[in-house]
Amino acid sequence: MQKILFVCLGNICRSPMAEAIFRQKIKQLQLQSRFQVDSAGTSDWEKGNPPHPQTLQTLARHQVPSSGLVSRPVTASDFHNFDWLIGMDHQNVADLMALAPTRSTAKVRLFMSVSATDSNQDVPDPWYTHKFEAAYQQIHKGVDDWLTYLQTL
Repeated sequence: MQKILFVCLGNICRSPMAEAIFRQKIKQLQLQSRFQVDSAGTSDWEKGNPPHPQTLQTLARHQVPSSGLVSRPVTASDFHNFDWLIGMDHQNVADLMALAPTRSTAKVRLFMSVSATDSNQDVPDPWYTHKFEAAYQQIHKGVDDWLTYLQTL
């Protein structure tokens, strides 16, 4: 089983959106036995909070279940309990590299790194841009790219 942790800054916008979309996709494809997914933030600012209201509205509009999503910070154990820590932007990836304990077994990657066309692109934070639908569209495509990539391993 491959264990994936999606990571953004506060874990209330992009990473819970990615977690929810990934969960829905693996259920639709009947791949729950092959993947485990969670999300976290590089900060603890939002610890214990639900996703941003506009994140929840966007997921609901696309009929993506969002139950059980609660913000939490990345922990040292995540670097051993997950196979992949996937940062939504370059700063998240840099923060993850700085947080990684020695002998970490997880692979840290940029979310868009497996995209055929936009592999170096960030997922802009809708907390700042207010573009939750644009984030959803980019994350939805990125999740498809990750599922394709992970199934080839």
